[in-house]
Amino acid sequence: MTTSAHLSPEQLRTLFLFEELSEEQLGWLAERGRAEQRPAGSVVYKEGESATCFFVLLGGVIALSRVLHGDDVEVTRTDQRGVYSGATRSYIGDRIEQRYPHTLRAVTDTEFFVLPADDFAYAIRTWFPMALHLLEGLFFGTRAANAIVNERERLLALASLSAGLTHELNNPAAAAVRATAALRERVAGMRHKLAMIADGRLDGTELHRLVELQDDAVQQAAAASGLPALAAADAEDAVGDWLEEHGVTEAWDLAPTLVAADIGVPWLTSVADTIGEDNLGSTVRWLAYTIDAELLMGEIDDAVTRISGLVGAAKQYAQLDRAPQQTVDVHTLLDATLTMLRAKIPSNVLVVKDYDHELPPISAFGAELNQVWTNLVINAVDAMPAGGTLTIRTWREDGHLLVEVADTGAGIPSDIRPRIFEPFFTTKPVGEGTGLGLDISYRIVVNKHHGDIRVSSQPGDTRFQVYLPIEPQDEGP
Repeated sequence: MTTSAHLSPEQLRTLFLFEELSEEQLGWLAERGRAEQRPAGSVVYKEGESATCFFVLLGGVIALSRVLHGDDVEVTRTDQRGVYSGATRSYIGDRIEQRYPHTLRAVTDTEFFVLPADDFAYAIRTWFPMALHLLEGLFFGTRAANAIVNERERLLALASLSAGLTHELNNPAAAAVRATAALRERVAGMRHKLAMIADGRLDGTELHRLVELQDDAVQQAAAASGLPALAAADAEDAVGDWLEEHGVTEAWDLAPTLVAADIGVPWLTSVADTIGEDNLGSTVRWLAYTIDAELLMGEIDDAVTRISGLVGAAKQYAQLDRAPQQTVDVHTLLDATLTMLRAKIPSNVLVVKDYDHELPPISAFGAELNQVWTNLVINAVDAMPAGGTLTIRTWREDGHLLVEVADTGAGIPSDIRPRIFEPFFTTKPVGEGTGLGLDISYRIVVNKHHGDIRVSSQPGDTRFQVYLPIEPQDEGP
């Protein structure tokens, strides 16, 4: 139950917040404000409600709390007379949304001096114009700086990912260029050798048989699985010896190509029987060029497939040509993120994926969730400088889809764990981290998706768990 009464100017002057005010100002406050009592255990105001009043503690014990990661966490507790809370930013007016930033509870029976927010704002604007400009400049300047640093964090992440993607694309692209140049030489050699073979020394039947041998060689090259190193060396020795015995020059240059296509002595013997000893050398070289060309086309196909896969992963990561909010498969987003971060995950870090493929698609902002996965994966990798295991798990729990990013690093010390989601808080050296990664992730998951992020940590086992509602959630305040 709330009871109220007016305070005299003399009583207000005993509060450190008002002790320097004039008699006229104190009288104005006394007329508009009131003293209110609240019983022990009652909620004075709740986080997120419209900020309508400014509170000054007259007596008793109060506690301020905030909802963090789904839990109500007490921020401070005090019995200091004169401390204040509530609509402390009402002087800014409707340029920001006026809501209580935390919950205020009466731990014991308490008494407050309560001033309506509009009256508090009027007093600040009228009595302290210079201070008002300073406070407004501080508030909006800090918010603008936060926005710039936030954007800088996004740009740095984008630059890092672009560098990694460029590196990943360069390898298959360079392989395709090299294979194309080599293929051009092989095709030219094939034309030359075929002209020598068919220069009036083979009839039509033999040419048809030669083409059949070529098709057979292509099929064997396409189906070749590759021999172990020792077996391949033995096969090359056997093929090289056979070619030398039959007067084929450059036998040891041709042998590796033929063995790579699973072509051995029996197959070469059938070639010799078909076209005769006179044309054997030119024929074997022509067939070797054919096999080499087929192998090079396989390399080009593999390189182009890798490039296509990387481009597809980049589009999936950035969610290009897609609505901001859509139905997404979380596993597809996770795989795209891991592909984009491949260059940033060192070889001494083992990546383990444990997906529940029965999970349904969910309505989400795909590009922003990818930013969450990026921040969590990079943090996990940074926590394992000497190597370790990065594990990504998904499962369903109580109407939520859970994504867990775990690492085997040193863990998060218990004294800093409560602060890891604070903006600008970082344990990295100056210049290596802005302290915004987890703050951004928290706001994306909690504010935008109405989910939650939780963390547990001990040496060798740190886990960040992202809770995403499976069913769409109504927008809250």
